[in-house]
Amino acid sequence: MKQKILLIILLTISIKSFSQDSKLGLQLNYPIPVGNNFVGENYHGIIDVGADYRIVDMNPINIGVSLNGGVLLASEDLKVTAYVIQPSIFGELDLESLVKLHPSLGLGYTIMAFDASITTNRGLTVLDTSETLSGFNFNFGLSYDITTKYFVQVQYDFIKLGNDNGLPGIPAISFNTNVNIWKFGLGYRL
Repeated sequence: MKQKILLIILLTISIKSFSQDSKLGLQLNYPIPVGNNFVGENYHGIIDVGADYRIVDMNPINIGVSLNGGVLLASEDLKVTAYVIQPSIFGELDLESLVKLHPSLGLGYTIMAFDASITTNRGLTVLDTSETLSGFNFNFGLSYDITTKYFVQVQYDFIKLGNDNGLPGIPAISFNTNVNIWKFGLGYRL
C-alpha cells in the first residue's frame, strides 16, 4: 500500500514538473542594437539575461512581469559600457491551435547606465564618467517550445529615452532618444 501511494505521489510530481503550466521562466539572450540611433551605430551586444513570472492565466492570455538585464559595449576605441535594466509587464498568447508558439507584447521601463573611461597607454586615466538615461520600453516577441521546459525566442525592444538629467549639448532628437534592440535567446521554464 505504501508503495502504491509513493508511486502515485511521484507520478503526480513528475507530471506537474513536465507540464507547461510553469509560471517562472529564465532566459539567456544575445542583444543586437540596430537602427539609426546612437546605440545602434556605436554599440554591440554582449549578453542579456531575464526572468519572467506569469501572474494571471486569463485563457488564452497569460499576464506577467519580467525583468531583464543586459550589457552593451561601444564599438569604438572608447571604453564605454552600457548596462541595461528593463522591468516590464507582458501579455502572452497561449492558444490551443498554436501549442508551441507564444507571441507576446510588453510595456515597461528601461534604465541605461553608461560607464565611460579612457586610459592612456601609460595607465593614466583621462576620462572616467557615468551617465544614466531612462525611458519607456515597448516590446513584442515570439517564443517556440523545443520541449516542455526549453524554448527559443526572439524579441524586439523599442526604447524611448528621455533626457531627464538635462545633459548639456545633447539635443532631444530621435537619434539620441530612440533605441532599437533585437534579442535572440534560449529559455528554461522552472
